Amino acid sequence: MQFHRVHIEVTNICGLACSFCPPKVNSSKTMSLPFFEKVLPQLSPYTKTLAFHVMGDPLTLSNLEEYLHLAQKYGFEVELTTSGYYLGKTKIQTLFHQAVRQLNISLNSYNKNSLNMTFDEYIDTVLAVCSKKMQHYPKPFINLRLWNLDDICSEAHYNRMLFDKLSSHFDTPLDENEIYKNKVKSIRLASKVLLHFDNYFEWPSLNSTHESDGTCYGLKSHIGILANGTVVPCCLDGDGVIDLGNLNETTLESILASKRARDMIEGFREFKAVEELCKKCSYKDKFSQTYI
Repeated sequence: MQFHRVHIEVTNICGLACSFCPPKVNSSKTMSLPFFEKVLPQLSPYTKTLAFHVMGDPLTLSNLEEYLHLAQKYGFEVELTTSGYYLGKTKIQTLFHQAVRQLNISLNSYNKNSLNMTFDEYIDTVLAVCSKKMQHYPKPFINLRLWNLDDICSEAHYNRMLFDKLSSHFDTPLDENEIYKNKVKSIRLASKVLLHFDNYFEWPSLNSTHESDGTCYGLKSHIGILANGTVVPCCLDGDGVIDLGNLNETTLESILASKRARDMIEGFREFKAVEELCKKCSYKDKFSQTYI
């Protein structure tokens, strides 16, 4: 069993309250360095890429560099995902540590919060980080995420401000109408700097009225490990509803070989959602369409 990446939640603290994210159910928690190091050898047979995110923002950690050092020590590459709010408070050497292969910045976080910074302060910091990468750090990618597209163009005003700033900084035309009309997925702004588009999505919830079968990349391309050690089948189960086991109590090998995990894998092969949360998840429907 091989995964493209394992989402390991080094912290579930993000410091913001984006309206598109569900309220956090679990207590605020940061994974201790000793536990993090204990887990890393167990991940080696399954992946070479760690994403420091399920819920939470890794840039809230003052000692993030220590986690990156350990990841590098055990031969992993790391993806960092951030709202961008803490970019100015994080050393550039940490953002582009040798272990970091990609920095994901969620640009749609700004206008979904009441932040004590102006739009220009926010985006200018993002652009400064992009410039530093282009000048001094050729290895990592920067993925600027704008996952707020919808059929009614509800965020058109905010996106227009973003496009103006990005177009000017990167000297790249961004046609708002074309992006919406043609459902553009990504635009290259510079070498290894991409602007990535997607739609708003509904986080899976047991309270959802949605119900469907289908397939999913959970337990196929990735798994998640929450800050408290709980292993979950996908990166959208931030509450640990599908608790496959806890690495404080057992091994990852045992968890992945468990009946519950195997039943999910077999179910997805047959386009069947075994777990209740999976039935309620509408995000999986986009994957099912690719198999038709």
